[in-house]
Amino acid sequence: METKKNYSIPIIMMILLFGMIAFVTNLAAPMGIVLKNQFGVSNAMGLLGNMANFIAYAVMGIPGGILLQRVGYKKTALIAIAVGFLGVFIQFLSGHTGQSAAFAVYLIGAFVAGFSMCLLNTVVNPMLNTLGGGGNKGNQLIQVGGSFNSIFATFTPAFVGILIGGATKPQISDVFPVLYLAMGIFALVGIVLWAVKIPEPQAEVASEPMGNLMMGAIKFRHFILGAFGIFVYVGVEVGTPGMMNLWLSDPNVSSVGTEAAGFVAGTYWFLMLIGRLVGASIGSKVSSKTMLSVGSVFALILVSLAIFSPTSTQVAVPAFNKDSLSFMLTQVPINAMFLILVGLCTSIMWGGIFNLAVEGLGKYLAVASGIFMTLVCGGGIIPWIQGLVADAIGYLPSYWVMFAGFAYLLFYALVGSKNVNKDIKVD
Repeated sequence: METKKNYSIPIIMMILLFGMIAFVTNLAAPMGIVLKNQFGVSNAMGLLGNMANFIAYAVMGIPGGILLQRVGYKKTALIAIAVGFLGVFIQFLSGHTGQSAAFAVYLIGAFVAGFSMCLLNTVVNPMLNTLGGGGNKGNQLIQVGGSFNSIFATFTPAFVGILIGGATKPQISDVFPVLYLAMGIFALVGIVLWAVKIPEPQAEVASEPMGNLMMGAIKFRHFILGAFGIFVYVGVEVGTPGMMNLWLSDPNVSSVGTEAAGFVAGTYWFLMLIGRLVGASIGSKVSSKTMLSVGSVFALILVSLAIFSPTSTQVAVPAFNKDSLSFMLTQVPINAMFLILVGLCTSIMWGGIFNLAVEGLGKYLAVASGIFMTLVCGGGIIPWIQGLVADAIGYLPSYWVMFAGFAYLLFYALVGSKNVNKDIKVD
């Protein structure tokens, strides 16, 4: 009788990687505060690190899928870990580089780290599912990984806020502890996965040339509109808390302070965790169209309230105090509270957009997933556009960019998601 193997250690490592995707990705936006202070650049320039991180998805999305088919999941994971370590290390080196070159070195590091995040996103879900034995157990592990991802997303801006909160002019060197932690986790996970034998998920090999499949997928109107929806969604998901963090950290327009601003931004990601748990519990009873529609409507209302409410109206929100090591109520403009609540709306959108966009695609589903991963680059481009608007007309008016994004997602839910190409053969 064959003994059932224990994969507890690699399971823990994959869950850590789930967290690292959020950790490294969500480091880029608060680093904009550091870049603005160290190099005296604009909001848009400060967000170039975030843009570099996400543009890597546009470059690596489809090649990542090809690599997966050629070398398998474990080797792809190890390559992703090595590239992730290198990307963070380059960002670390930017703190030891002369002022004239440090900005460019940091951007290169963020770009390289983005390659890793793209590859890890293609690996961790099927790996956890396989390690759990598939079925309900595999799905349960993926849900655990997703929750860990949200926890790291909550932790990252708060941690950066603590590190740079006391600095009069934050430098890249002030966030070295974050980079040490990231490199340490990458190194640990890489060594363990290299040493441990784990089952290999079966990568599906396309029966038709990739070009033919891509041409077939883009014939579906609801898929094209949905793929752009993912581009928009990741942009508004990242841009909403990212610009709020920059706004609340700017001493010229806010008295909140960098440290508290990091925790306020982290609360947005915490509400995304809550929203995902709620969404998972009602997902079998509520349609993707309904969830996306409701989420978009409430997001539009909240963003509108944030734009038009007077900043003089203050409300208390919980934020961590490093001196007392406890959570205390911090006064912030009511606009920030509305933006934090947007996290509940964005939490349930990814799954809804994906499900609506790939419905009825049949054999084109795999290549459609690769195109989706490529368009995650919206998480860098749209916040950068918002940064340009913020530099031109102010922080809160820049949220008209977010409003336009949520308006498009509502359009997609109500109109664009309908499959009008049912005559196309998909088997």
